[in-house]
Amino acid sequence: MNKKVVWITGASSGIGKSLALKFAKEGWNVAISARRENLLNEISESNENIKSFPLDVTDKAKCIEVFNRIKEHFGNIDICFFSTGTWSPKEEKDIDVEQIENVFKVNFFGTLYCIKAVEEYFKNKKAGIITIVSSIAGYRGLPNTTGYGPSKSALISLAESLYFDFEKHNVRVCLVSPGFIKTPMTDKNDFKMPFLKTPEFAADKIFEGLVKKNNFEIHFPKELTLTLKFFKLLPSKLYFNLVKKGTKFQKKD
Repeated sequence: MNKKVVWITGASSGIGKSLALKFAKEGWNVAISARRENLLNEISESNENIKSFPLDVTDKAKCIEVFNRIKEHFGNIDICFFSTGTWSPKEEKDIDVEQIENVFKVNFFGTLYCIKAVEEYFKNKKAGIITIVSSIAGYRGLPNTTGYGPSKSALISLAESLYFDFEKHNVRVCLVSPGFIKTPMTDKNDFKMPFLKTPEFAADKIFEGLVKKNNFEIHFPKELTLTLKFFKLLPSKLYFNLVKKGTKFQKKD
């Protein structure tokens, strides 16, 4: 029996790396992509179930080329997990247009390019899962996220829109909305992060949600995400007052 195959972008560190190791441990073949080829090679050399396919997701043509290489190597792909992202909190406190353009180029368009690369394959196959990683930062507007938050909101809307398009072809579109996970990206934050979890915690939740359940959205930790989902229902004036009181971003100890 052939092993199932998952393709993970943003796999050189953080959630992507932990998820790659989780899938490999569960007996899957794992294709990992990111820009940092040296880190990808370290991961793949340590596990026979993982193979490196370096990729800059902002290169539209390269996304297609790498996908075709993965498909040729493994012969089949069951799940795509697109989690490439960038975040620079110091540069998000003002309207830095070039910075915002770069965030959207990586977070939104990088994900979109990957989805476009696999669209025909999955629609013809009439099976599989396309996973889009957003964030709780995309639920509603937050202070000091002029690029990151809006890019993640765009991904949520994209996932909801594509759900309808792919469902007709029996392909599942899944949205992943993590809370605060300890990664190199969140290490940049200078405020206290409630319910901070490990990448391994995230990987376990994502694997369970993708393989053992069939929900549209996988969100965690629930202590935080359910609160923020409630905030989505509040009138703007009440929401703004709550956020101003609750996000006076205290410095880390």
